[in-house]
Amino acid sequence: MFNNIDTNKILQLFIYNPRDPLLFSSGFFIFIFFFFLLFLWFVRNNKNIRVGYILIFSLFYYYKVSGMFFLLLAGAAVFNFFMGKLIAFFEYGWKRRIVLIFSVLVNIAVLFYFKYTNFFIEVYNGIQNSAVEFVDIIVPIGISFYTFKSLSYLFDLYLEKIEPEKNLFNFSLYVCFFPNLLAGPIDRAEKFLPQIKEKLFISKEDIGKGLFLIMSGIIKKLIIADYISLNFVDRVMDEPLRFTGVENLFATYGYALQIYCDFSGYSDIAIGLALLMGFKLMDNFNNPYKATSVADFWRRWHISLSSWLLDYIFKPLQMSWRNLRIVGNASAVIVTFVICGFWHGANWTFIIWGLIHGLFMAFSMFTKTPRTWIQRKLHLENTKLLKVVQVFITFNLVALSWVFFRSVTFQSALDVFSQMYYFFHPEVFVQFVQGYPAISAMIIISLILQFLPYKVEEKTIQLITDTPLVGKAIMLTLVIWIATQVRSSDLQPFIYFQF
Repeated sequence: MFNNIDTNKILQLFIYNPRDPLLFSSGFFIFIFFFFLLFLWFVRNNKNIRVGYILIFSLFYYYKVSGMFFLLLAGAAVFNFFMGKLIAFFEYGWKRRIVLIFSVLVNIAVLFYFKYTNFFIEVYNGIQNSAVEFVDIIVPIGISFYTFKSLSYLFDLYLEKIEPEKNLFNFSLYVCFFPNLLAGPIDRAEKFLPQIKEKLFISKEDIGKGLFLIMSGIIKKLIIADYISLNFVDRVMDEPLRFTGVENLFATYGYALQIYCDFSGYSDIAIGLALLMGFKLMDNFNNPYKATSVADFWRRWHISLSSWLLDYIFKPLQMSWRNLRIVGNASAVIVTFVICGFWHGANWTFIIWGLIHGLFMAFSMFTKTPRTWIQRKLHLENTKLLKVVQVFITFNLVALSWVFFRSVTFQSALDVFSQMYYFFHPEVFVQFVQGYPAISAMIIISLILQFLPYKVEEKTIQLITDTPLVGKAIMLTLVIWIATQVRSSDLQPFIYFQF
C-alpha cells in the first residue's frame, strides 16, 4: 500500500518553493491547517507548549512563503523584545529616549534597505544624472506589516500605554503570528498579548464565524478578485491605449472591486483562522465603498493601518502644528497620507496616490462650513438623497485614485485617464456588456453585495454555527471546490503581499 507513495514529493511540499508559496487560498494549506488544529486542541491546556507550537508553525509558514527570510523575522522579534525591555528599564530621561530612537532607526533601516534602496538609487541617478547600478534585492513578504507591529509595541511602551512583555516566546508569537503576518490586520500588542496568556477557549459562535470568514475570503479572492483581474483588469491596465474609454472606466471600477475583494478576502481568512485558534484579531474592513466621504472611507478601509497612522503619525503632527489650526490639521493629513502611500511601495505612483487622498481630505476640511451651509439651505441635511450622492461621489473619487495605485508608471496612469477623456463613447456600453457578459455580471453583483444589510451576514453566520460539524466540513469543501473550478489559472498571490 505504501510502496507507491513518493516520499520525495511529500517532502517537497514542506520545502520552500518560490514558484509555489503556501497561500491561505490553497487546498493544501486548508489540509495542513486542519491537522495543525487537531494537535493544537490536544495541547490547549498547556500554555507553554501551545505558544511554542503556534510559534514554530508560524515560522514554518513564513519559511514556506519567504524562504530563509524567516530568520530575519525571528531576528526582528528578538531584537524588538530586548529593545522593549531596555525602554522599560530606563523609566525616565534621555537614555529611554535614545533607546527608542535607536530601536526605531534599526527597524526603519532594515525596512528601507529591502524595500526602498533601489527607489533612492533611481532618485539619486535622476538628480545627479549618474548611472549607479540597482541592487539585486528580494523584498521579504510582509516586512512592512511586522515592522509596524513591532514599532507600535515600542511606541506604546515608551508612552506607558502598556507594560513590557516579560516572555520572549509570547512576544515572538505576537510578531510572528501567521494569520496576520503577511498582510495584516496590524494588531496592537495591548489587545493580542493578553489573549496568549488566557486559557484557550473556542466557542460554537467562534467556529461558525471563523468558517464563514474563511469561506467568504476564499470566494472574494478566488471567485471575484482573481477572475476580474485575470480576465479583464490586467489586460486593460497593462496596455490602456489599446482599449476604449468605456473599457478603461470599467477596468477602473473592476480594480476597485478587485483590490477590495483581494485584500478584505485575505483579512477575512486571517481573522477566521485566528478565531479557530482562539484568538480575536481586529476588524480590518467595514463596507468601505459605503463611505460618504474620503475620511469615512479611511475609517472603513484597512482599519488597522489607518488607526496606526492616526495614532503614531497624524496625532503627533497635529499636536506639533496645533497653533496653525485648520492649516496645521490639513498639513498633518497630507503628510500622513504621503507616508501612507510610501509605505505601500517604492514607486512614485504610490506616493501620488497617497498625496491625492491627503488632498481630498484637506479639501474636505477647508470646505466643510460652506458645504454644510448649502446642505441646510437646500434642506438636504441628513437626507437619503444626500447620502446616496455622497456615496456615489466618494466611490468614484476612490476608484479613480486607485488608477495610480495600480499603474506601474505615472504615464500609464495618465494613459488610462486620457482614454476615458478622449475616447469615451457611451454607445460602447452595450457592446461592452455583450462582449464581457461574465465580467459585467461580476462587477454588478460585487457592487450590489457591498450594500447588502448586515443582517444577511449575521443570519449566514448563525446558519453555519447551527449546522452540524459534518455539514460545516461539506460547506467548506464545496466552497473550495467551486473556487478551484472557477479560477482560470494558477493561484494568484494576494495583492498586499508586495507591501
